[in-house]
Amino acid sequence: MTITLTNVHVRFPIIGADARSLKKAALSGVLNVASSRRQVGGEFSTLTRTTVVEALNGINLHIEQGARIGLVGHNGAGKTTLLRVIAGIYPPNEGSIRCLGRVTSLLDIGLGIDLNATGRENVFLRALYMGRSKREAKQTIDDVAEFAGLGPFLDMPMRTYSAGMQARLLFAVATAFQAEILLLDEGVGAGDAAFAERARERMRDFVERAGILIFASHDTALLRSFCRDVVKMEAGRIVETGPADQLLA
Repeated sequence: MTITLTNVHVRFPIIGADARSLKKAALSGVLNVASSRRQVGGEFSTLTRTTVVEALNGINLHIEQGARIGLVGHNGAGKTTLLRVIAGIYPPNEGSIRCLGRVTSLLDIGLGIDLNATGRENVFLRALYMGRSKREAKQTIDDVAEFAGLGPFLDMPMRTYSAGMQARLLFAVATAFQAEILLLDEGVGAGDAAFAERARERMRDFVERAGILIFASHDTALLRSFCRDVVKMEAGRIVETGPADQLLA
């Protein structure tokens, strides 16, 4: 299992960032001018009417099996964008990415959930969304049901669940399959306090069994617990890499 990113750029155009009204455009004298505005590394180069935010700027990274990588940096540094590129959610505008191994993403564990469907049906649907076969999806239902501890609620619509019950079910199915390449964001919730200790144990086991872990977080204690190495990001760039015990000191 390996991940290789070569000169990866990701840009997000924001149309009409400056010209929000005909009046403003007319007053600025640029109504008929085709123009653009571009942000690179946190700064804007200005023409006028379109803003392009460069969320990732020339990322080069090679990760081998067994790696435990922590992504650190301020909000907006590019950590989540990098995870989403590796997950295949965002295609690069420039450069290339190659992943050898099945990617398991815990960036949005509630994506694709149907609140009108039962918990059991949602376990099946979520497993399919995660790239599992119908057979694998069916096989995991019992494990998820036992761990989430929802009893008869498993066969009731998810709209009848409390927020904690929903979180428990989603966490259980998200961690039901062994991950080859695991992408983890610190926003993953596990439900109520009574469930938290079991969730921590399951998450630790889940992380340890992954072939590669990439974990974006602001929590230094969690990063030290899960990661051996750290990639520090600023304004869409990698600015430093090294051992976690040094960069998180």
